[in-house]
Amino acid sequence: MTSEYHDRPTPEQIRRAPKVLLHDHLDGGLRPATVAELARETGYDALPESDPQKLGDWFREAADSGSLERYLETFAHTCGVMQTRDALFRVAAECAEDLAADGVVYAEVRYAPEQHLTRGLTLEQVVEAVNEGFREGERRARENGHRIRVGALLTAMRHAARALEIAELANGFRDRGVVGFDIAGAEAGYPPTRHLDAFEYLKRENNHFTIHAGEAFGLPSIWQALQWCGADRLGHGVRIIDDIQVADDGSVTLGRLASYVRDKRIPLELCPTSNLQTGAARSYAEHPIGLLRRLQFRATVNTDNRLMSGTSMSDEFAHLVSTFHYTLDDMQWFTVNAMKSAFIPFDERLAMINDVIKPGYAELKSEWLFRRMASTSPVTRGSGAQGR
Repeated sequence: MTSEYHDRPTPEQIRRAPKVLLHDHLDGGLRPATVAELARETGYDALPESDPQKLGDWFREAADSGSLERYLETFAHTCGVMQTRDALFRVAAECAEDLAADGVVYAEVRYAPEQHLTRGLTLEQVVEAVNEGFREGERRARENGHRIRVGALLTAMRHAARALEIAELANGFRDRGVVGFDIAGAEAGYPPTRHLDAFEYLKRENNHFTIHAGEAFGLPSIWQALQWCGADRLGHGVRIIDDIQVADDGSVTLGRLASYVRDKRIPLELCPTSNLQTGAARSYAEHPIGLLRRLQFRATVNTDNRLMSGTSMSDEFAHLVSTFHYTLDDMQWFTVNAMKSAFIPFDERLAMINDVIKPGYAELKSEWLFRRMASTSPVTRGSGAQGR
């Protein structure tokens, strides 16, 4: 892709740029102070730290282990404080506020309703509380001069046996704040085909779903998610790189599965920082996103778990800008990819692209253009110089 904009965006431009987030876990994005306060209010006494600063550090250090299983253990504490209606409402509202303040204009935030039932809530009450929280967060964001739309993805845990029930729940709240379905949890030993009944049900209902696949486990997980289950998107999908060969001379050969993913424009919900923590990539420079972007896969940039990774969408893009010298044109490419891949109606996606995303990037690029013109314009020094 040829770019007219050659300068790297500044951190402030990255923050202001319209961003779209498809892969973000509600229970992975709490503010540390909120975790500590909710623990006190709800009587949850298992936190490793009570000081918000130390608690935030603990989450990041515990997640930075190179193991997906160890990474997932940190969620016992966030889910532990998200067991009441008020707690769910607060966490959802703050999620929307935080994303909007970071320049996110559209987000699909996922959570597993089955993990929030220990204090007597029903599945329906969990979904209602979260939906109401998202609407409140959108309202607060507007008051602060930000605009965001948040849709919920209901997640079933792949090691449990409630996928069909959660899929039916997602379908029941369709057009009422829930935009799709997902399965998550440790991949090894829990293939997506264990939940075929849920996926067959959603396909019959013409509903949308994504599947965590190709993160800790490789190509078989991706293949099953697509060819057996019929996923619309791949949650992570980073291991598709295993089906791409790069020769010493730089030439690239795609295997059958990688070719299928690219040809069908199957969206990849890539989460660079999270992938480093779980061992799916060794560094930003070695992360497959660089090659996948160059090969024109439907790659998107995501946060996964903002608390555990100590990240934001602006942070994710800042790492990519620094590593791959991406420009605002590259950021817009990723953002449009994500908006094209969202689980809302086509006309609404198109309106977001044409009326929000493209104008937002055009404004940022115009700033660069005027700065460039100002720096290259001759300076008039006075009437005496004009006659020489």
